[in-house]
Amino acid sequence: MVRKYTALVASMLAPLLALSLSLTAPSASAQTAQAVQGLPDFADLAERAGPAVVNIRSTARVAPSAGALPFPDIDENDPMYEFFRRFFPNPPQQSPRPGQQPNQPRRDMPRGLGSGFILSADGYVMTNAHVVEGADDITVTLTDRREFKGTVIGADRRTDVALVKIDATGLPTVKTGDPNKLRVGEWVVAIGSPFGLDSTVTAGIVSAKARETGEFLPFIQTDVAVNPGNSGGPLLNMRGEVVGINSQIFTTSGGYNGISFAIPIDEAMNVQQQLRTSGRVIRGRIGVGIEGVSKEVSEAIGMGATPRGALVNTVEKDGPAGKAGIEPGDVIVKFDGRNIERQADLPRIVGNTKPGTSSTVTVFRKGAQKELKVVVAEMPQDRPRAARAGDTPPKPAVPANALGLAVSDVSAERRKELGISGGVQVDAADGLAAAAGIRAGDIITQMNSSEVANAKQFNEAVAKLDAKKDVAVLVRRGEASRFVIIRR
Repeated sequence: MVRKYTALVASMLAPLLALSLSLTAPSASAQTAQAVQGLPDFADLAERAGPAVVNIRSTARVAPSAGALPFPDIDENDPMYEFFRRFFPNPPQQSPRPGQQPNQPRRDMPRGLGSGFILSADGYVMTNAHVVEGADDITVTLTDRREFKGTVIGADRRTDVALVKIDATGLPTVKTGDPNKLRVGEWVVAIGSPFGLDSTVTAGIVSAKARETGEFLPFIQTDVAVNPGNSGGPLLNMRGEVVGINSQIFTTSGGYNGISFAIPIDEAMNVQQQLRTSGRVIRGRIGVGIEGVSKEVSEAIGMGATPRGALVNTVEKDGPAGKAGIEPGDVIVKFDGRNIERQADLPRIVGNTKPGTSSTVTVFRKGAQKELKVVVAEMPQDRPRAARAGDTPPKPAVPANALGLAVSDVSAERRKELGISGGVQVDAADGLAAAAGIRAGDIITQMNSSEVANAKQFNEAVAKLDAKKDVAVLVRRGEASRFVIIRR
């Protein structure tokens, strides 16, 4: 009787147990759905931030003989003309066509293509300085296809930040975040116009923070796809806040190779505030050339096995540091009480110090620390750009060589400032060199395995190169040097 009762209860409970299991145990499709839900979804973010991202086109007025047509074999009436004009904005120079008058009226030529984002509803737009540099006319296009003429309020080449104003109100704006809260491995998103493809969204992760590739900025390194045209566009966190301005890529081909760099937005906002107030950025300087401290040097001079500080290799004559008693061989370990952990810390801290300030510099010299007083001077403004609005671009002092480089000797004063003994300055870059990313103002200190002494020696060496082999040149831009491959 008991067994019959037990069997009866079991038979009654079986359906309930099966129902319970079906309710608590997720099916295979439900498990898949849960896994998919764990992936990031950028759709809402792009929808919120996208309207505040703009396309920026800049043009320069040049004479037809300076390269008015994109390619000599493409006629202006050809259907492909607009394609080449848009995607190859810096064509090689060419001679006038037969029958073409050399003194025809100037015409607009595309100079730059980039991105930007709207900071305020009354039309302030932030972008990269190199996007608008040398431009006579700037066109800002919103996502709703409205176009506005842009005016450059100010541009700072040292940080590659520019502020542009358009005459509009009620515009969508971005929210800014705190780049210091970013974590390596965190998802980030870029929105911009790569190759002119407006409102393109790409995503990746933060690969590294405080990457030293520039003179005054610790960059955010990501693996977000960034290409020509993305410059000046926002880098956003998953809350849709701008944490950086996409500015550079590491490349050997001219295209995206998996590494891109963004200017931290807090640094950029400090720059734009000065640009908005005075149209320029004021920085401090003390007149020293510096380099990093290696482990071997640190141990040899008695600082210990952990390298720190900035090693002074040159001191400007009659400059603030020289007057303060700073000497070559000193290691600057503190500035106004702030530790100098790495070489790049010093120019950033000094640059943010108001000129005229009396600051305390702590140096390590001959086994002991010493405090010195230095009066910070003002850093000279950026050099004038190569071509002013409406002017014909100046011709290089020397013709371009087989690599497409026109170079000149680096002045003794400039070599001293940079702490180099030789090298050449790029006056113009075209063809192969331009395709590799080299530009006017760069300093070349090495070609393949040989040091570059001066322009004459460099051009003679270029003439002897194997025309079928790629060339590696060590290029210095600001405080950073890197090898660039010029492909033949």
